[in-house]
Amino acid sequence: MSPSPTGRLFGNDLVLTRVFRAPLADVWASLTDPERTARWFGPWQGDAAPGHTIKVQMAYEEGEPWLDLTVDACDPPRRLALSAVDEQGSWHLDLVLAERAGGTELRFTQHLTDTAGVGEVGPGWEYYLDALVAARDDRPMPDFADYYPAMKAHFEAQRQP
Repeated sequence: MSPSPTGRLFGNDLVLTRVFRAPLADVWASLTDPERTARWFGPWQGDAAPGHTIKVQMAYEEGEPWLDLTVDACDPPRRLALSAVDEQGSWHLDLVLAERAGGTELRFTQHLTDTAGVGEVGPGWEYYLDALVAARDDRPMPDFADYYPAMKAHFEAQRQP
């Protein structure tokens, strides 16, 4: 399989979109219900209210680590904003859903502090969003080897000098 990269850099914002032939509420559940997130990213636990921290297991990463994510905003069924700080740096994620011609569009944005690592980050989010599509369509999970390093140049070419 050779997936095509879709992500674009707008300044320091990495933006990826996916469109689903499903109602807004159903796609929202794929992003927020722990049983459904387990199918494509990993399960989570905790109180998902704004200002609270949840624990998310990155089930498709080596060692299946748990990550603390702060819920910065939660406006069902349209917007979820999360942030984290780990050894890789700061992560500021914004997931926005909108109805589009009989379906739902997901606009995923990572607000980067700089674009130095976008060649690694971009392919990772392409993989996870395609995993979301696969989980929703009851298809096999994608293979990360099809995303990295194959997509690295696509993202690095968008960096501003």
